[in-house]
Amino acid sequence: MKVLAINSSARIGGQSKTELMLNHLVEGMRDAGAAVEVMNLHKKSIKNCIGCFTCWTKTPGKCLHQDDMSNEIYPKYLDADLLVLATPLYHYTVNAEMKAFIERTLPDLQPFFKLRNGVTSHPIRHKTPPVVALSVAGFPDESVFDLLSSYMNFIYHGRLLAEIYRPAAESMRPSDGGEKVADILDATVQGGRELVKSMTISPETMARIKYPFVNFETMAPIVNIFWQTCIDEGVTPKEFEKKEMVPRPDSIETFVALMGLAFNKEKAGDAEVKIQFLFSGEVEGRCYFSIKNGNLEAVLGSADNPDLTIETPFEVWMDITTKKADGQQMFMEQKYKVSGDMSVLMRFGDFFGK
Repeated sequence: MKVLAINSSARIGGQSKTELMLNHLVEGMRDAGAAVEVMNLHKKSIKNCIGCFTCWTKTPGKCLHQDDMSNEIYPKYLDADLLVLATPLYHYTVNAEMKAFIERTLPDLQPFFKLRNGVTSHPIRHKTPPVVALSVAGFPDESVFDLLSSYMNFIYHGRLLAEIYRPAAESMRPSDGGEKVADILDATVQGGRELVKSMTISPETMARIKYPFVNFETMAPIVNIFWQTCIDEGVTPKEFEKKEMVPRPDSIETFVALMGLAFNKEKAGDAEVKIQFLFSGEVEGRCYFSIKNGNLEAVLGSADNPDLTIETPFEVWMDITTKKADGQQMFMEQKYKVSGDMSVLMRFGDFFGK
């Protein structure tokens, strides 16, 4: 089987979750014996369709433009046994690069009118490959893909084999996403195998691919402080990641949420401790973290008999959390106070080191 995979994401090279999902799908396809070629559209020269209809009249089936679409991509598209269209979700549908590709497949059609299920359409000129649609979005709701799904089903009626839509994709980091993200990616590999073997993806595999591993309540606070930090520091998400920055909490609730994500289960090991925070200054209040059996419980309020108590202005500890200040230096300068087991403080970076 010859598969042509079209990737319209411009963020290739590690940041793109479209690329992440596509790479795992392609891995499964190749594992099942398919010959897969991946085309990254942002590296190609594809002019916009100008609606001249030359491909319908003067040179039937051939576009007026002489570019990478006409000379390279379109012939491979016609020769493929399966087409994968991978696009990030832009304004609830395909992005501009993918739209340009789709529009430039107009030579597929003849200009004549015919009825298809009571709807006016054009007859097909060329035999074209069946399609798999793949897309990712930052929102946690699967319904965010409804418009894209409607578009794909209308355009590729009868040829759309599978729709792989992954919400909350920006939270999918293989390095620290845990078992749930690993299973989503493993299921995507399996989906690639199934497509090559049976031209479909089983409901069980698709359910794993679309598994809702985050929800609005847990995701929104972190997303919002991430974007606010980018705004405050004047950086793009790519620059944020390159500089290994940390989102700055703006409340005790967002601090608790962030520390829950930062908890390192492996390094915590068999530790059994309670760490109490007493905040003053810009934000007043208290919370504590209970670590036991490799698990973390984060609670607003006061703990019974904490092993370590940290009394600090909120802004001081947020400077430490976001690496704007050195925790040891701040302690030496008495910017915050500590009581209890100092060895717990020394291990704080291990407990919350992700």
